[in-house]
Amino acid sequence: MRVLLIVANPNPESFTQAIATRATAALERSGHTVTVHDLYAEQFRAAMSPEERAAYHSDQPVVDPLVASHIDDLRAAQALVFVYPTWWSSVPAILKGWFERVMVPGVGFVFDDHNKVRPGITNIRRIVGISTYGATRPYVKAINDNGRRTIMRALRLSTGVRTRSTWLALYGVHDTDAARRERFLAECERKMEAL
Repeated sequence: MRVLLIVANPNPESFTQAIATRATAALERSGHTVTVHDLYAEQFRAAMSPEERAAYHSDQPVVDPLVASHIDDLRAAQALVFVYPTWWSSVPAILKGWFERVMVPGVGFVFDDHNKVRPGITNIRRIVGISTYGATRPYVKAINDNGRRTIMRALRLSTGVRTRSTWLALYGVHDTDAARRERFLAECERKMEAL
């Protein structure tokens, strides 16, 4: 299977990067072809430009070559994996920008003959979200987990509601020791090997 793995953390030495590295290796060991986009390393711009907004509802909504390359990789993939830290109960701004700039009309969604919105990336059969949280699980549940909702619910409207999804979370990451982090990395590897 072709897998598109999106990483969103500005620190190249972060635990997020360790997760992405281990997940990529596990996927490749299982015979998957993995394309990794590290949004910060690529200097992916989070904010939609005025030109992009003006083009959004046109026949050519993509004006940035970097966004176009991400769309090409998205259209070639059968699985999407997101690896990021949860900040302010959501995805980092750069990942939110990725959704806004990549999931444009004709990509993330299309209109049928009756002008109804339909999924645009039905090639995606699996979605995986892997996130770390500074807060505990009860706290995250109490305030809602907007990043998880975006990936597990909203994104599935673009892929089709039958798309299988997996969520892997490490809560209270700042209070975890090396052994707990290693167990989480091993869990991520097992899930990726079984994808």
